[in-house]
Amino acid sequence: MTAAPETTVSARFLGLLARDLPPDRLTTDPAALSPYATDRSGTRPGGEPLAVVHARRTEDVTVTLRHAHALAVPVVPRGAGTGLSGGATASEGSLVLDLSGMDRILELSADDQLAVVEPGVITAELDRAAGEQGLRYAPDPASAALSTIGGNIATNAGGLRCAKYGVTRDSVLGLEAVLADGTVLGTGRRTVKGVTGYDLTALLTGSEGTLAVITSATLRLRPVPVATATIAAYFPTFEAAAEASYAIGRAGVVPALAELVDGPVLGAIDPALRGRGAALLLVQCDGAGAAAEAAVVARLLTPFASTVETTEDPAEADALLAARRLALPALERLGRPLIEDIAVPRSRLAEAVREIRAISVRHDVPVYTLAHAADGNLHPIIIVDPALDRLPDAAWEAAGEIFALALRLGGTLTGEHGVGLLKRQWVADELGPAAHAVQRRVKEAFDPRGILNPGKAL
Repeated sequence: MTAAPETTVSARFLGLLARDLPPDRLTTDPAALSPYATDRSGTRPGGEPLAVVHARRTEDVTVTLRHAHALAVPVVPRGAGTGLSGGATASEGSLVLDLSGMDRILELSADDQLAVVEPGVITAELDRAAGEQGLRYAPDPASAALSTIGGNIATNAGGLRCAKYGVTRDSVLGLEAVLADGTVLGTGRRTVKGVTGYDLTALLTGSEGTLAVITSATLRLRPVPVATATIAAYFPTFEAAAEASYAIGRAGVVPALAELVDGPVLGAIDPALRGRGAALLLVQCDGAGAAAEAAVVARLLTPFASTVETTEDPAEADALLAARRLALPALERLGRPLIEDIAVPRSRLAEAVREIRAISVRHDVPVYTLAHAADGNLHPIIIVDPALDRLPDAAWEAAGEIFALALRLGGTLTGEHGVGLLKRQWVADELGPAAHAVQRRVKEAFDPRGILNPGKAL
């Protein structure tokens, strides 16, 4: 039997969607599709997507996936498009499933300290709503003002507060998700504890839209700390700052955040900041013992640092943290960033920093480095000329050496951004053949026709 031509399948698929979806859900105008082909990584896999479905309810997702599964049409789930690894990019012939319109906070329980939200809810909006109840959503990615909860779950996003409160997976209690064939699946529960069956909630968190499409999430909230204290310390070298951050952990202090910014990044944000030192370490302690912990941290940092400042004023703390949050926008003004997020054991953070600097020099490629210092998660960012139609070979070679460095030091290719499209060629090196094969079998069990975000993650 001869297979139907691709154009015939596409036309039939679009016809079915137009018939079964509300009239405002489907976009096929070529002029409106281009922004959906890429994400914040700037990666474009080639061509334009076939169409965009703007989901508003779970039923829109089930209808779309049922037809896509039947006709083997690839589907790319998408939130705000703030991903940094090409995970939300859409190639020619694929359908983009835009979930940003599913943006309702369905429930917020102060008694149970949880929220039930749709995937299009902006991270910072959930945190603000929780704050009205004396609670907060602990995960705090730098893109919180833009990124969606669904995208955060898809990549198991980290963020500034992950040092103490963990990554997104640590705040996800349960999910509603739609499988590739349109089946609606419920996972997890509303309790913090629960070990019945396999942990499908944890499996779907971080799966980058390759196993199912998340349509709602039950999330753990936490009380707003009664106090915070923030320390800003400038250092003569980035390595000295990395060593100092390790000293905090050795002393038994668990800060809410510990963020490290190198001199070139400081210069991109504000030349006056670069004049204060070659690196900035921001540490925040919270809870009833915040002031006492901050005093310990300040004492530990003083022998390494040029200057150390401490504040318990929330407004002053926000001003200090603004330097970290402004880092990526500042670098994007310099050129196109290739943003990596390796993680290494905390004890090897300073070694990783030295090696990254050597890689930068060896390939004559500028590398700007940020780090979640408390958990060894580094963001070496390579800046290239945005006028180039592809990334230069030197940039790729430098990136490859940075990934190899992470693995050699006992770390990982990605701490929080996901594999997406950009890191697939190195995945087997980290997983090993047996684990890689098992993960492929998991993918096949969830998505036998391979339609969900194909070519990503594995």
